[in-house]
Amino acid sequence: MTKRLMVGSVPLGGGAAVSIQSMCNTKTDDIKATVGQILALEAVGCEIVRVAVPDMAAAEAVGAIRARIHIPLVADIHFDHRLALACVRQGIDKIRINPGNIGGEENVKAVAEACGKAGVPIRIGVNGGSLEKPLLQKYGGVTAEALVESAMGHAALLEQFDFTDICISVKCSLVPVMAAAYRLLSERCDYPLHLGVTEAGTPEMGVVKSAMGIGGLLCLGIGDTIRVTLTADPVEEIAAAKKILMAAGLRQEGVNLIACPTCGRTNIDLIRLTQEVERRLDGCRKPITVAVMGCAVNGPGEASAADVGIAGGKGEGLLFAKGKILRKVPEARLVDALMEEIDRL
Repeated sequence: MTKRLMVGSVPLGGGAAVSIQSMCNTKTDDIKATVGQILALEAVGCEIVRVAVPDMAAAEAVGAIRARIHIPLVADIHFDHRLALACVRQGIDKIRINPGNIGGEENVKAVAEACGKAGVPIRIGVNGGSLEKPLLQKYGGVTAEALVESAMGHAALLEQFDFTDICISVKCSLVPVMAAAYRLLSERCDYPLHLGVTEAGTPEMGVVKSAMGIGGLLCLGIGDTIRVTLTADPVEEIAAAKKILMAAGLRQEGVNLIACPTCGRTNIDLIRLTQEVERRLDGCRKPITVAVMGCAVNGPGEASAADVGIAGGKGEGLLFAKGKILRKVPEARLVDALMEEIDRL
């Protein structure tokens, strides 16, 4: 089990629930726009949010932003340790930084001491696209071993100054490399791990990559917090993250909809029915499993674990619950009957 950190009020590691993160794409010194985006992310279930801090104007906006939101705020910093110190003074909840690229030992010591006094954890964010040249030469490119060696080297810099409130990520756009790196890292340290497939792309492919990389690791018990990185509105990242956590069996917030893929036995417009059920369940927060099945073969039997479901026939269907048939229903009334039963749960 990984060690426990606190990011503001959110526990990270040590058996705590896997938390969902995202990152703003607004200019951080535009306080109004940044706060607006964070509030929108909060509304859909984001639990930790990160902002870019490329300059002092962004760092000095952190306090005003932090005062107007309700979830922990993380500062994403590269190269300039003074930005990290400014963010700590502004009340940041966590720093994302690589100690090896902020200058000499004195700079690392200053950041470690400031974060230690303020109780601010640091995420070491290693990325396949920005690995140190000596490591690329040593390993012949971006490999799991190179990512892990980079991460452990950065951690060692902080450990020199007795700072161990560390979270680590070893992200890569290549899913097999990313997954192998996290598996290796989980064997090498007990620091909480932030999972993500970097530069995953648009939602169409990015969600698939993230589900494979993040979801696969979560099913192995690896990972303490996640970000689904999409070239899209950050709100879409939260929806994808929730689905990944549900599929991994780590959360049950809302409806788990299961449906058969249809086959030659299907005598009902199952695709249309399923889409209608999904639409009408949008916003339902009941922690239930709902089944939409195509025939008697794949009906109450295969979906016996569902809290409630429907199975199609020719012009009619079955309404069932926990594998028990409740009644036959005309096809035109199937979805209405299902929704009525869900309302009773």
